[in-house]
Amino acid sequence: MTILVRCALPLAIALLLCLSALPGRTALSAQQAKPDPHAHEVPPPKTAPRMVTPGPAPGAPPSDAIVLFDGSDLSKWEADRGGSAQWTVADGAMQVRQKAGGIHTKQAFGSVQLHVEWATPPVVKGEGQGRGNSGVFLMRQYEIQVLDSFENVTYFHGQAAAVYKQHAPLVNASRKPGEWQTYDIIFHAPQFDEHGKNIRRARFTVFHNGVLVQDHVEVMGITTHEGPPYYEAHADKLPLGLQDHGDLVRYRNIWVREL
Repeated sequence: MTILVRCALPLAIALLLCLSALPGRTALSAQQAKPDPHAHEVPPPKTAPRMVTPGPAPGAPPSDAIVLFDGSDLSKWEADRGGSAQWTVADGAMQVRQKAGGIHTKQAFGSVQLHVEWATPPVVKGEGQGRGNSGVFLMRQYEIQVLDSFENVTYFHGQAAAVYKQHAPLVNASRKPGEWQTYDIIFHAPQFDEHGKNIRRARFTVFHNGVLVQDHVEVMGITTHEGPPYYEAHADKLPLGLQDHGDLVRYRNIWVREL
């Protein structure tokens, strides 16, 4: 018995040495030791992503943003009816002035990332579409609805964060009346050929209070109140607009990044 154990020990060691020398194991070890060919790659200067400094706090404009309203004045806006914008500016916010009409930016834009903060009146009056109604218009054609949709029933594609009369939001992320809310909007402008025919529809992605509510949806045309949507050829860049629907909706901290 003692002799068998002494013979078996060298045999076991030999088997282990043989197994370690098998081709498959050697290849695996070599593969594990092979350096990553991309480990030291550096993009050429012309293709490296440019630097953008984020805002110092959530919602603050990054370094490449165009600030459209910083709470001080309406110098970058004008009235839809012509002339200077006549909305009220107080406490760092602009507020709809009833019967003054909508306003739009002096600068025109195409595809953009847009940040807007808004609040409906704290005192609830009316219901449905008559409660805190306004709108954010991209290219003055395509509307993301602003509405007090906190415990307020209206048609599904007309509530807050809807692509008006086309796409209901995925969820209702509304805050209470009077509380500040945010829209972060990614908008891709439509394209038209040389004959004015639409060859690529506009698209929206929208976050309402940080919640995804429109996921790269296709816009079917101008967001009209009545009748089917349609496309009408327009310039590659047009102003952004805010709607006067008769309710005292407030806006603040509006900035945009061109895409």
